[in-house]
Amino acid sequence: MDEKGRLKRIILERSYREGHFKLTSGKISDFYIDCKQTTLSAEGAYLCGRLLYQMISEEKDIGAVGGMTLGADPLVTAVSIISYLEGSPIPAFIIRKEPKGHGTGSWIEGKGNIPLGRFVALVEDVVTTGGTLIKAIERTHLEGYNVGGVYTVVDREEGGRELLAEHGFELKSIFTRSELIEK
Repeated sequence: MDEKGRLKRIILERSYREGHFKLTSGKISDFYIDCKQTTLSAEGAYLCGRLLYQMISEEKDIGAVGGMTLGADPLVTAVSIISYLEGSPIPAFIIRKEPKGHGTGSWIEGKGNIPLGRFVALVEDVVTTGGTLIKAIERTHLEGYNVGGVYTVVDREEGGRELLAEHGFELKSIFTRSELIEK
């Protein structure tokens, strides 16, 4: 089984649930993908890191990878480690939900590793409406960086891709809902 097939199996075994769930977006859904169960497992983190790194490395001039805490935290670490192992190290950064309440007041942790003006990739574990990624894009721009790509493990196909396109960004995903949950 290839890496993408293996990751799909892990997500379906560890992260996919059916039932009645309220999502971050406020929407109610008959299924839930708790991707952290996959991204916080050793093999799941490795596979997510490898597959996201492969997509990110196709872009020119990406100088860092980051995302909104908490969903992106294991992903940015995994991508950064894989990039190092591949001989093209990309530093990671994390975007806070609130600006730091002391010191610099920054939205971003890890800025010391990334020159201002750099193009960065943003990642998210699961995208529904795209609202979290829009916030991440805005905060990244406020801190002096340019977003060169937007990536997710799973696109739920519930408007996120379209919202990001309205803002000039193409969402690239390892899986769409249709690919993950083939009926």
